[in-house]
Amino acid sequence: MNTFQKSAAAFNKVFVVVMKAPVLDRVLGRSMGILTYTGRKSGKEFSLPVAYRRTGNHVKVAVAVPDKKSWWRNFESDGGRVDVDLAGVHHSGLAWRLVTTVGG
Repeated sequence: MNTFQKSAAAFNKVFVVVMKAPVLDRVLGRSMGILTYTGRKSGKEFSLPVAYRRTGNHVKVAVAVPDKKSWWRNFESDGGRVDVDLAGVHHSGLAWRLVTTVGG
């Protein structure tokens, strides 16, 4: 694990706790949520804060600095089960990795 990943893991642990606070969850929950998934190879459960945009029943999560992260690779090909807490409301669903190129 590199320095970036260690720093991100520490930040995520703190932020997940902050997001579960009732008042902050309602304020931050408009654009931030907690995504929980099971690692494809490890079988471990992970929770991390994510910025999202919601359209109807679909939630789109943008991965900032994707070349420094790997969690989103758990959703390649057939996708994977996820739980997501948005503004204090729990949802279960399926996630797929979609690749979008910006610029060009």
